Amino acid sequence: MNRLGIDYGEKRWGISFSDELNIATPQPAIIENELEQKWSSLRRLVEERVVREFVVGYPYNMDGSAGFKAAEVDSFISELEDRHPGIPVKRVDERLTSVTAGEGWSEKKKREERKSGKLDSKAATLILQDYLDQLLPIENTQVDHDDWGEY
Repeated sequence: MNRLGIDYGEKRWGISFSDELNIATPQPAIIENELEQKWSSLRRLVEERVVREFVVGYPYNMDGSAGFKAAEVDSFISELEDRHPGIPVKRVDERLTSVTAGEGWSEKKKREERKSGKLDSKAATLILQDYLDQLLPIENTQVDHDDWGEY
């Protein structure tokens, strides 16, 4: 199933994509200035990639409560559902994804990558991959030593 991961922000929307291989890959961020241009870019991407599910990072606090940006993300999700009826939207905990996305980068590099949207798309990739990893079946980790036989 083709899925689109979104790290929503007021200025930039980080984007990632996965197909049936369930590997999230970063895509160019949506960085247009005008809101309607952002929605048009997203629509084109959804049509080109034949997206069947959205995975949106949701701002929870460290204690599990909804973060101060939650109402803003809820509004975005509502608009997303209105513009793309029939495509389900999953909310995924985005705590610390932007911090993790920028690990190992200098402050200067972080500023540059944030401005270009690369940091946001890397965060969207972490969000989507976290969701995909949760879909994997949990393997039986118990080892039956009786099946090992003789050496």
